Amino acid sequence: MESEDDMHDANDIESLDDFYSGETEDAPLDYYSDYDDDADDYFDEADRIESRRPEQNFTILKESDIQQRQEDDVARVATVLSISRVFASILLRYHNWSVSRVHDAWFADEEGVRKAVGLLEKPIVQHDNTRELTCGICFENYPRARIEMASCGHPYCISCWEGYISTSISDGPGCLMLRCPDPTCGAAVGQDMISLLKSDEDKQKYTRYLLRSYVEDNKKSKWCPAPGCEYAVTFDVGSGGNYDVSCLCSYSFCWNCTEEAHRPVDCGTVAKWILKNSAESENMNWILANSKPCPKCKRPIEKNQGCMHMTCTPPCKFEFCWLCLGVWSDHGERTGGFYACNRYEAAKQEGVYDDTERRREMAKNSLERYTHYYERWASNQSSRQKALADLQQMQTVHIEKLSDIQCQPESQLKFITEAWLQIIECRRVLKWTYAYGFYLPEHEHAKKQFFEYLQGEAESGLERLHQCAEKELQPFLCADDASREFNDFRTKLAGLTSVTRNYFENLVRALENGLCDVDSNGASFSKATSSKNGAGSSKGKSGRVKATFRTNSMSSRMNDDSHWCCEHCTYANVRSATTCQMCYQHRR
Repeated sequence: MESEDDMHDANDIESLDDFYSGETEDAPLDYYSDYDDDADDYFDEADRIESRRPEQNFTILKESDIQQRQEDDVARVATVLSISRVFASILLRYHNWSVSRVHDAWFADEEGVRKAVGLLEKPIVQHDNTRELTCGICFENYPRARIEMASCGHPYCISCWEGYISTSISDGPGCLMLRCPDPTCGAAVGQDMISLLKSDEDKQKYTRYLLRSYVEDNKKSKWCPAPGCEYAVTFDVGSGGNYDVSCLCSYSFCWNCTEEAHRPVDCGTVAKWILKNSAESENMNWILANSKPCPKCKRPIEKNQGCMHMTCTPPCKFEFCWLCLGVWSDHGERTGGFYACNRYEAAKQEGVYDDTERRREMAKNSLERYTHYYERWASNQSSRQKALADLQQMQTVHIEKLSDIQCQPESQLKFITEAWLQIIECRRVLKWTYAYGFYLPEHEHAKKQFFEYLQGEAESGLERLHQCAEKELQPFLCADDASREFNDFRTKLAGLTSVTRNYFENLVRALENGLCDVDSNGASFSKATSSKNGAGSSKGKSGRVKATFRTNSMSSRMNDDSHWCCEHCTYANVRSATTCQMCYQHRR
């Protein structure tokens, strides 16, 4: 028989089910009553919620955008410092493309900067108006027209320059900081010398290195880590703690660690989780939990049949008892037969196997716990990949087909695409909540219980949205003509999308804040679930516990006068709030 607390826990889950589905005693078939009661108010509230969301703190750059920014920075430095664009480009590369750093360093110590970078004000070697000069590499005499010099004045023939520059480009991006071939000279070789090359391939390589250096050397920009993506991202680091970036290639990643976007989990937890998923420690845990070493050769053996009589594989072929690891020839009917071992039981009572069994039991429990979280993490990842494929098919095939059937422009069907995008994002968040839960300290019972409650409700709400977008859309795709029920479907799907988005955004914020409400409210979830005894409940025809009990029970959950509990999601809000900070429903 269920305890009274368990029954009230079920009541709470049913009440939150009503929050997502909109089912009430008066209108059991109204899937989204809170939305349908006053659609205008709902959208006004959704607009206010949208306005409170943080602005995008990153910019996606195409190759043309990168080139334009690079040219603008070069032109700005050249204008302010009254130097050539070639020299401005060298200065910016030296200072990692930071215009402010170039200006600060230049005006603080122009002579020191020139010396460090290799920008000479006058040549080191002076040449008279001679018709021929000797190349410093091949030592051949050439006419002045066949000789080129950097700012230092060291003369080299065009052929030697080509070989020197081409070799440097082949060596990699280091060619961007090329110096004079003379070992004693530090004069910089600028981009104007690259034009001496006859090879278009080398020129393209140099241009590519220069473009990539603008992103890779700049602390405010990075390349998108998705395979094959050539977009770059600039990020405003000082715009809060959200490091998630969504590239135009549809890949989302964390700016801080460049792993897949992982809010609400921090980068350190993600690194530990990824390492654990790929580490050999889990293999060792499995071996320790599911096998025993052969007493003779020490190789691990898995028991795959019911009998306790074990035979090691060749060449060992040692026969032993699985329980006590003793020689099998010493066993028989007097020791318990094939399925028991009196020696093991006696030795276990004497404490002989305590340490070994304890280690094996700990390994088994650890493995089972990890498997629990990993399977759900991987399951949501798989569902997310499937949703991505479904979204692609929706955008390329189904939207156009649905537009023809329902006689509506594709612009009015964006709510379907938005629903699938929200499903994909929520699957990602839900996936990482399992990594969050795995590393949640076991001794924080109230916080763990509250987290699992929020996680369960988030999963339940997401499943409703996913089912609506996937299953309930199918009849309209298979219909022969327009249906009046399509507008009801639009209302339901748009409403579920909005509520699910709001719930997950608040879930992310709560987890990022370390579930501080549990601490500040004295384990509010425990209080909430233990103070339900005064609440009444009634059952409808379907046997489900309806939401009629909520008004009294929810209001009695807080012992102080500084908070009020939302009737829809049980979130504890500050007294001054008129709208729930979790589900954005108005206070009643």
